[in-house]
Amino acid sequence: MTTKLLTALLLGTSILGSAGLAHAEDVTLNIESWRGDDLAIWKDKLIPAFEAKNPGIKVVFAPSAPTEYDAALGAKLAAGSAGDLITCRPFDKSLELFKKGNLADLSALPGMENFSPVAKSAWQTDDGKASFCVPMASVIHGFIYNKDAFDKLGIKVPQTRDEFFAALDKIKADGTYIPMAMGTKDLWEAATMGYQNIGPNYWKGEDGRKALIKGDQKLTDKDWVAPYEELAKWKPYLGDGFEAQTYPDSQNLFTLGRAAIYPAGSWEIGLFNTQAQFKMGAFPPPVEKAGDTCYISDHTDIGMGLNAASKHADAAKTFLSWVASPDFATIYANALPGFFSLNSAPVKMQDPLAQEFVSWRGKCKSTIRSTYQILSRGTPNLENETWVESANVINGTDTPEAAAKKLQTGLDSWYKPAK
Repeated sequence: MTTKLLTALLLGTSILGSAGLAHAEDVTLNIESWRGDDLAIWKDKLIPAFEAKNPGIKVVFAPSAPTEYDAALGAKLAAGSAGDLITCRPFDKSLELFKKGNLADLSALPGMENFSPVAKSAWQTDDGKASFCVPMASVIHGFIYNKDAFDKLGIKVPQTRDEFFAALDKIKADGTYIPMAMGTKDLWEAATMGYQNIGPNYWKGEDGRKALIKGDQKLTDKDWVAPYEELAKWKPYLGDGFEAQTYPDSQNLFTLGRAAIYPAGSWEIGLFNTQAQFKMGAFPPPVEKAGDTCYISDHTDIGMGLNAASKHADAAKTFLSWVASPDFATIYANALPGFFSLNSAPVKMQDPLAQEFVSWRGKCKSTIRSTYQILSRGTPNLENETWVESANVINGTDTPEAAAKKLQTGLDSWYKPAK
């Protein structure tokens, strides 16, 4: 055999070998998501961290517009063109995908043991026997306050309801600031930052939420009416014209320094950090008396699942196990302050306001919004009706008792608890 021929044969073998190797290793996973705002975080932080530890698996984050995501994802799944990894909305939308066979069962995925039952509840079957998305993040409710205003007026952070209303009275009497920035025009604001924020302290978090689903409690019971009684007391502290005030109006009133307290979801942190020119702090919903067990709405917001039709299921599971890891949790939660890891491993937050919110998990019991699991599948929709009645109670057009009766009557019209 000539030297030239031998060289050619060796070169050909080398090329074929390397091509075969590249073919065997080169897997690209595509992620479907509605979170276009997170594109840079995935591209610059999350994906490089994963790929560095997993050579041969490439990941592409390909978001759709939030308003188009559900329809676009449904069309792609039907056509067989959806990505390998599906970013999951909480509760019924993802449960429907699982029931259709679009999402794989991830109950046995390594890493799922890192999440509590509350964390997994948004992406499980009603009986809890199958989990179909890895929990990624939650949002926590409480109150953000203007530290400069509190210092100026000599107000300590309230821990009890009496202290909370005493602080509101002091702010109102001074007249420099609107005591609390919240409007009722957009409806959802009154329910999400009002009723679902303070309510868990009354209905004892998961105990009350699950009792409502089982039919052991009703919305007309004292523990469910009492939060409305407190909300009705907020009216004098919301400033003139709060009935016509939109959610962006409320944000602006607070970040411009015109209001002292903002009933909040932690998702505000990133925006407020860029807009507010004053120091901020946060406190959880005050309890009735000092020493009482506190409860927080630590609401499951976003997860990630496996497209059951993926041709790269093993690689996708490798990625999902990484999403379930403390490494992912630390990068993700710090890149998006206010979207908190649901991983049982504690994550130290670099942002002080985010760290304050997440620290409440260590002293309060976590729950999720009472209307989100099972109870808003029928008509009238309990979540949407809770928006309306929360606004009505604050506006003074419905009493707490009347609001609760309307909600329970609506629920009774279609929901029969499983016995």
